[in-house]
Amino acid sequence: MSVINVGQAVVLGAVEGVTEFLPVSSTGHLKITEGLMGIPVDDNAVVGFSAVIQVGAIAAVLVYFFKDIVRIVSAWGRGLRDKDERHSHDYKFGWWVIYATIPIVVVGLAAKPLIEGPLASLWVVAGSLIAGSGVMWAADQMGRHKRGEDDTSFKDAMLVGSSQILALLFPGFSRSGATMSTGLILDLDRVAATRLSFFLGIPALTGAGLYELKDALGTGVGAAPLLAGTLVSFVVAYGSIAWLLKFVAKHSFNAFVIYRIVIGVALFGLLGAGVLDS
Repeated sequence: MSVINVGQAVVLGAVEGVTEFLPVSSTGHLKITEGLMGIPVDDNAVVGFSAVIQVGAIAAVLVYFFKDIVRIVSAWGRGLRDKDERHSHDYKFGWWVIYATIPIVVVGLAAKPLIEGPLASLWVVAGSLIAGSGVMWAADQMGRHKRGEDDTSFKDAMLVGSSQILALLFPGFSRSGATMSTGLILDLDRVAATRLSFFLGIPALTGAGLYELKDALGTGVGAAPLLAGTLVSFVVAYGSIAWLLKFVAKHSFNAFVIYRIVIGVALFGLLGAGVLDS
């Protein structure tokens, strides 16, 4: 019998879709939602399910940024064949995405027992939500927001890509929050930092979903819940991406900072009162 039914999968898919690209921690919100529904957050099948439905959110990025992705991949392919094409920013950016994914892959494989064990605790999620809020607020204040997407460099890509490790090790910190904050510290404007976060998340999250697929299917989650959660995640994430890009063009990240603190404090309270099991 599946540890997650179709109804629960739909709810979790919606949560994943809304929160994957907002800097509020999709992993943290998924774990909180799972806890409220009585689903064991540290079960290997549940961890695998959470990773797989991320593919739905990533598919939304692929569709939303299809023209940009085709342009970058085409430039990268041309550069492999013709050295005269290797001076273009798109060709270089294609390589940067690949290189910037290596750190999180290495750490993810090496720290897998910790990530799926002690670090999966809701206490860690609560603390990371609040700690990540401080980082986001400081980054937004420190950043001069003077560099656009065309001004990004190899150094930017590597630092932003490596910052994904924070969210990997500390669920609740937020992959989007970590990458966007790093981009702001590097003086990228909010839209450039957000778009860079999207592009760098594609290989990391897709790889995680495919890697966890065997665990999700083999240890207690049926195909129907997986399909339902992934489809809902795709639809909701597409809308979330469109909204976020419009929002960051005119607003700071303060609303997300306040929201994260409220959720983190509330989670500490629920855990302390025994309403939720860590």
